[in-house]
Amino acid sequence: MNKQELVAAMADKSGLSKVDSEKFVKAFEEATKEALGNGESIQLIGFGTFSVTERSARTGRNPQTGKEIQIAAKKVVKFKAGKALDETVN
Repeated sequence: MNKQELVAAMADKSGLSKVDSEKFVKAFEEATKEALGNGESIQLIGFGTFSVTERSARTGRNPQTGKEIQIAAKKVVKFKAGKALDETVN
């Protein structure tokens, strides 16, 4: 499902217009980016939790040459599915 399909599905389920649904999706994206950028986590009970974790530096290999390379440490976004979402998927 792409963004436009998500907006259409949300409009159908909520009874809102597609314009209002698109505004909601954009607002959710911005609020999520801002919170995660500040190191906060976002917990949606029953759905899941978005959080930021630190990935440490490590040594990797270039698959084409086999040469060892250093991979820098960085922050990554992590999503852990909630119980209700997990049960729906499984």
